[in-house]
Amino acid sequence: MGTPLTQLPARAARIRVVALDVDGVLTDGSLHFDRDGDAGKSFSVRDGFGLRLLSEAGIELAIITGRKSGSVRARAIELGITHVIDGVRDKANALRELAQVCKVELEAVAYLGDDWPDLTALQIAGLAAAPADAEPDVRALCHWVSSRRGGQGAVREFAETLLEWRGQRSALLAHYRGGHGRSAG
Repeated sequence: MGTPLTQLPARAARIRVVALDVDGVLTDGSLHFDRDGDAGKSFSVRDGFGLRLLSEAGIELAIITGRKSGSVRARAIELGITHVIDGVRDKANALRELAQVCKVELEAVAYLGDDWPDLTALQIAGLAAAPADAEPDVRALCHWVSSRRGGQGAVREFAETLLEWRGQRSALLAHYRGGHGRSAG
């Protein structure tokens, strides 16, 4: 989309909801099948903490994914993500419905995706983002692209960047430092 970096803080200030794809965003895209044919996924603890930071900053979280997965639902519960929309073919429609449920305009919704099924949602999101290893057509469409790969810190980097643009990162970091504002020197 070619949004100049100077415009991203203003765009970020409007964000009230962050929606994410799972495979290739919250995970590295690998599926691990047990002998019963059930798929398991690996999630980054650091990405999970980034999502907790967004939640602490008052941002609602959602998952929009094409697959139905017990492991995704379990991870969402663990992170306090109440909006889980799975088994979705039309992610743009799911994003519109999410905005209605959350009572916000689409410009207040950020979406992180990595592959062609995410393109329609990324096109209508107020802030479109992707991991570094997203497909080239996806990266070209996004306002922001992580320097990290999916499932390996891309979500955490997005969370901290969004919080920085919104002027909330320093206060959250100070809280985790014990509220004393000490530098890590």
